[in-house]
Amino acid sequence: MRAAVMYGAGDVRVENRPDPKIVRPADAVVRVVASCVCGSDLWPYASMPGTDTGRPMGHEFLGVVEETGADVTGLKTGDLVVAPFTYSDNTCDYCARGLHTSCRNGGRYGFAGVDGGQGEAVRVPYADGTLVKLPVAADSTLLPSLLALSDVMTTGHHGAVTAGVGRGDTVLVVGDGAVGLCAVIAAARLGAERILLAGRHEARTGLGREFGATDVVAERGEEGVARIRELTGGGVDKVIEAVGTRPSLDTALGAVRDGGTISRLGFPQYEEGPIGPAVFRRNITLTGGVSPARAYIEHLLPAVLDGTITPGRVFDRTFALDGTPDAYRAMADREVLKALITP
Repeated sequence: MRAAVMYGAGDVRVENRPDPKIVRPADAVVRVVASCVCGSDLWPYASMPGTDTGRPMGHEFLGVVEETGADVTGLKTGDLVVAPFTYSDNTCDYCARGLHTSCRNGGRYGFAGVDGGQGEAVRVPYADGTLVKLPVAADSTLLPSLLALSDVMTTGHHGAVTAGVGRGDTVLVVGDGAVGLCAVIAAARLGAERILLAGRHEARTGLGREFGATDVVAERGEEGVARIRELTGGGVDKVIEAVGTRPSLDTALGAVRDGGTISRLGFPQYEEGPIGPAVFRRNITLTGGVSPARAYIEHLLPAVLDGTITPGRVFDRTFALDGTPDAYRAMADREVLKALITP
């Protein structure tokens, strides 16, 4: 099969790899119908040390089940399924608590002999626990929004949930990438009355307004914090930080009111943050983390199916599988918000 492999910073290749096969009885082989490049893929694209073996890429995909292992009972050949961005057994104590990303038997695509999602097919471990069957055809116009449930929409929802967003709230979303825009969708869906979106890319913030953002703050740093405090009369109670850099965390801390909550969604590109006496005295709650996407897919699926939310609009350009290296370059150069890949 053809699949994307990263060999180092800026070096993504599409090459021939062995076709996936059933290895364990709980496996399924899924023929990929659609996948994409994630913003988190751009971090290794910018900094990964060179390697001779390469790393299969991609963790967001949906497709059609081609084969199942002997222990798989909930899926059959021909089912259209969406895969959350990590696999899990959905039976361990962590999964039972809705924390599938900590599954005792789970793991990540592209590691430990498991295929990446940016390819023609994937062997999915613990298929019954991982994959969610979709009640539409493989040519449905809803596919982009259903694909968004594999990561960006469920991650945006995780940020809104962990921040405690509720009816009437004023919320700040830091970051106008796909996750930030999906966090806007999530905050609006949970009843936020006012949603400020911190971003300066007009096409993206324009989409954010269509998703429910009421204000856009293009200023950064201290100027941005001052603008947010001016707009809100002193700051916001809930912040969803969807970038992962230290400056974005500083913006969140500067904009939140004392006693407020910050949910961190962006994968941190820093090891230490400001958690000393100044933050301690303000009684700020820091929460968030990696989204347990599997816990949210079935909850959000009806809203996608009936058109209440349309997160698939974050995909603004489609690439053929062999064009995956171009998709990475386009996203890294900010020419594309989120690249959809079709094998």
